[in-house]
Order: sequence, then structure tokens, then C-alpha cells
Amino acid sequence: MAAPTAAKVEAGERALRAVVPDWAPRWRALMRRDDNHMAYGRPASRNGLGYTEGLGNPGTSAQLADAALVAPGDGEPGWAVGGSYQVVRRIRLAIERWKDHRQTDRDRIIGRRPDGTWLDGRSADARPDFTADPLGRTTPLDAHVRLANPAAQHGTPAPLVRRSYSSAAPSDGHGLVFICYQRSLANGFTAVQHRLAGEALADYLLTTGGGYWFTPRPDPSWLGQLFA
Repeated sequence: MAAPTAAKVEAGERALRAVVPDWAPRWRALMRRDDNHMAYGRPASRNGLGYTEGLGNPGTSAQLADAALVAPGDGEPGWAVGGSYQVVRRIRLAIERWKDHRQTDRDRIIGRRPDGTWLDGRSADARPDFTADPLGRTTPLDAHVRLANPAAQHGTPAPLVRRSYSSAAPSDGHGLVFICYQRSLANGFTAVQHRLAGEALADYLLTTGGGYWFTPRPDPSWLGQLFA
């Protein structure tokens, strides 16, 4: 799912103002993506903890759309089809405490090495075989990716598309902005959060804000359906 261009954002804002003249952005976040690159056909970057982000996203345009975009028959109103449920979280990172650990200990908390390779030696684009490690000797049972990645344990891809950005606002210190899109909150973000209960990484993260939104499709014709 490509990020909207500045022109598309401006066009969307103009369309909204045509219907709601007093509309104005209520909140903005200054963000950056460090080491932005393509890895195994997926946009990837490096997060504030030093680990590659984005390897778990769907790999094709069709898979991205299936995970993130509301489809006909999903029980949503017509104007919502082609849009996506968006979750945003602002998170502060306990960087100094994180850096106190050895690299091998940090890898075990995440469940991957910084370049994305798995702790069982498999490449970053492969699926780990957690069933061969039922006691968590190689990848701890409370490792972030072991709990969060349903594809590795249940054979189905995570039904969401995620992006993480490092905060570029000086007042945020060491922080990140996590954003994800899904066609169903219950099957996407909410399900992942339930799986992450008790993860070791939680000791290094503090959620300081965020919310839930619906992002309509880029075509502003949805406005006509919304206000009809």
C-alpha cells in the first residue's frame, strides 16, 4: 500500500473543505523513517530499537489490499468500501534501559536479529519453525515476533499492514509512531494486541497517545455517499 502523495493529500483536504468549510487538521506528527529501503519486495526501515521494520507485511499488491481494504460483502456501508481502519499509537522507548542489555539478549526479546534474520538461522524472508522449539529455547515464548506473527504459528498472514516511524519531534525524545491499516479491527490490531499480552518487550515501551480512525478511499466520490 503506497503512501499518499502530497498532491493526493491536498486534493483530499480540498474535497473535505468543499463539504465541511470549517474542516481543519486537528493533529499532526513529525516523523521520519531511518534506513528506508526495499527488502524482499517490501518497504522496510530501521526502528528506534535498531531492528528492521516491515518484513512481516504482505508482499504483493493483492495481499496488501486483501489485508487492509474494506471489501464489498464485509458488512460496511458503500462509502466505506475501498477504505481502511487506521490505528495510530505514539510510543516512547526506554532506550537507555534497552542499551544496557547485550545484543543477544535484545535479539531474544524481539525474536529476530537486527537485520531481520530469525534466531533459528532462517533468512528474514522465511518462516520460522516455532513448532520445532516448543519450549522457547531458541526463540523465547514471550518474544515479540513469536507472539505477534500469526503466519509463523497459524499459517495465515497477519490481516493488517503496518508502518512504524521514528518521532522527529524534539519533545518526544526517543519515540515512535506506529500506524497500521486493516479491513477489520477485530481480526487485525485488536487480535495482535491480545496475542502480545505478556511480551517481554512491553517493559521498554510506553504508549502515550493515539487513536482509531477510518481512512476512506482516495477517490473523494465517497463524500457524496456519506452525505447523501
